[in-house]
Amino acid sequence: MAVPADQQHTTADGDGAAEFERHRPMLLGLAYRFLGSMWDAEDVVQDACVRWLGTDREEVRVPRAFLVKMVSRLALDQLRSARVTREAYTGPWLPEPVATGALGPMDTAELRDTVAFATVHLMERLTPPERAVFVLREAFELPYDEIADILGASVPHCRQLLRRAGQHLADGRERFTPAEEDHVKLFTRFLEAAQEGDLGALTDLLSEDVVAWNDGGGRVRAALRPVIGRAKVLAFITGLLSRYATGATRLVDVNGAPALSTSMHDRSQITMLDVRDGRVHGIYAVLNPDKLGHVPA
Repeated sequence: MAVPADQQHTTADGDGAAEFERHRPMLLGLAYRFLGSMWDAEDVVQDACVRWLGTDREEVRVPRAFLVKMVSRLALDQLRSARVTREAYTGPWLPEPVATGALGPMDTAELRDTVAFATVHLMERLTPPERAVFVLREAFELPYDEIADILGASVPHCRQLLRRAGQHLADGRERFTPAEEDHVKLFTRFLEAAQEGDLGALTDLLSEDVVAWNDGGGRVRAALRPVIGRAKVLAFITGLLSRYATGATRLVDVNGAPALSTSMHDRSQITMLDVRDGRVHGIYAVLNPDKLGHVPA
């Protein structure tokens, strides 16, 4: 079978670097889905670049497939070590919000869905092998034999890992994803109701089982446990707004959806909403300044 022109091998070092740069956005998106951190994803992809330039590329038939395999293995190793660090994290650990344009191609619904903030957060429930199979199969549609080669596992085991991943994620992913315009409108209504202290409007917008996560990472003051249930979330929001003045506020495009960038009490935060059937089921507030570097200022 002929190899597509954009995937054919090039030999000179300069051409090798150019070849890698053509795939870099896709590779960053791949590594981010594994890790939930663009800082870690950039480290993985840069490591892959160094290894690629030191590879005998005469032996590489399809550079894209070779690089996907390399980055997946490096990201999987990084994920295993990162999980240990995250267990000692102060308060809830949330993924790093990233400007949508930095996350690589969004050509399919699967690519967009698997980079959505709520989905990346849910993937923390998975074991590293489950997460790897889920990302490679669902987002990048790799054949099972290639996934098995990357993981060093059998095809039947990879199929089983995907079933397990689907079971772990099923509850949180059974949601209606609103169109961007509707998401913006809901976000605007939510912000206005919160700022005006309109408890009736806020109550209508929040689901009964809504959960609010706040990630300060020990760097800034934030709730150390998820706030669960409509009544507690309402009290939490109104309590914050009564104590702290809200500064500049704007909508930004993060992880494929609108998000709110705001300053409050001399600190910045990015807030994402998980919307299902027109109501807010999840509120994700990232306050840790170490995690805000990949959202446009």
